[in-house]
Amino acid sequence: QVQLVESGGGLVQTGGSLRLSCAASGRSFSTSAISWFRQAPGQEREFVAGITRTGGGTYYADSAKGRFTVSRDNAENTVYLQMNSLKPEDTAVYYCAADTSDGQMVHIGRYYYDYWGQGTQVTVSS
Repeated sequence: QVQLVESGGGLVQTGGSLRLSCAASGRSFSTSAISWFRQAPGQEREFVAGITRTGGGTYYADSAKGRFTVSRDNAENTVYLQMNSLKPEDTAVYYCAADTSDGQMVHIGRYYYDYWGQGTQVTVSS
């Protein structure tokens, strides 16, 4: 099992930055791929970025490429999402999720992920 807790969300102006953290506990964290998803009001939950179990592989949605960076520290059981050049359309609740079945690949479909955090709100003002 993996328990996930996100933090670091908040209100920021357009062009600003935020760093989200996903703190994990449980034996499966270091063998799991971890991804970030987001969900805006009235929208489907969508993939943002993900990282393989060793951190050697990352994958980004087109909307995140060049602006967001995902990283992990397995010694600290934490995954990060550094978000720069934020836009109003980045406003959403951000969730981290663990795929415990295949830590060597990043899947963009949310049904691959079996553990989820409670989410953290990110609001970007124009």
